[in-house]
Amino acid sequence: MPSMTITEIDDRIAIVRDNLRELIEQAAASSGAADEDRMSQRIAEQEAELELLTKQRDALSRSKS
Repeated sequence: MPSMTITEIDDRIAIVRDNLRELIEQAAASSGAADEDRMSQRIAEQEAELELLTKQRDALSRSKS
């Protein structure tokens, strides 16, 4: 992922959180093992991205202090 500013990271975090919220709502409404597996994978990917972005933001915040 290219270098981003804290503001850009915060914007991306907001997008990922919205994605997670939507995926969780979709998962609650869907049924079937295939749907659940696919939704679980998408949720896990978004959670991993959120964790990475949070770490990047924290590292940038520490370096600016």
